[in-house]
Formats: sequence, C-alpha cells, structure tokens
Amino acid sequence: MLGGMEISLKEVTKENLGEILRLKVAENQEDFVANNAISIAEAHFSPDAWFRGIYAGDEPVGFVMMSLKPLEPSFYLWRFMIDKGQQGKGHGAKALALIIDDVRTKPEAKELLLHVVDVENGARPFYEKFGFVSTGRVEDGELVMSLQL
Repeated sequence: MLGGMEISLKEVTKENLGEILRLKVAENQEDFVANNAISIAEAHFSPDAWFRGIYAGDEPVGFVMMSLKPLEPSFYLWRFMIDKGQQGKGHGAKALALIIDDVRTKPEAKELLLHVVDVENGARPFYEKFGFVSTGRVEDGELVMSLQL
C-alpha cells in the first residue's frame, strides 16, 4: 500500500458509474487520454475491452481500460488515467503495478503494449520506470511502448 491506502480495481457498474464519469485528468493532459465516458462507450462496442475503476480504499481515483486478445496473444493498455486531484499520491504507480501483475498471471502473456504521446512532461518516464521501452514504432502520432513479461 502506498500512503497507507489500499489500491484496487473495481468493476464499473450502474451504482458507481457516475463517480467514475466525474473523474478528470488535469487540463494540460486532456489531449492525451479520452474522457471516461468515451472510453466506456467504446468498451461496450469492443469485445476485447476490459475496464475497471481504480480505487484508493472506497474512493474512486482513476480508470483503466485494456484490450485483451489472449488468442493472439495481445495485451494492450488502452486507457489509463488518474483524477487530477489524486495525481502525485502514488495511486497510478500502485494501480499500474496491479495491472502488470495481473497480466503476468496469464500464461499466454508475453508482452504488454501501450501508446503514449511522447511530449515533454508527458507520461513516458512514468511507464519507463516500470520497464516499458520504446518499440521505435509510432502509430497515430503516438509512441508504441512494450513491456516484456
């Protein structure tokens, strides 16, 4: 636990949907990640989508969405956000560690991919701390990063 607060990933349901939709990134991050309403809508039309609210204790602090295609196998961190008021508290690091640990439990998982907007003060260094490295590929203007599992 970071800061004494247990971080968990909880299913988004009709009971907690509103609180997940109220989570927002900082204004200077809005161009880098879709808002949670768009992500949840996209997830409902993608058979490979898996999404959860990120909670510190009972408080929602973020959102994660992945694309899981275990038959390929392909594991892709599609969306990852921490609310602007919750950033800098270690919640993102703890949540990403949970996600990576979960993907590693899948015997077919060899690699976890993500896209990042590679700008100054962006998220690239955050992901590099977890072992993600650039693949050298750029797709839709975003750097593709990979974590070998």
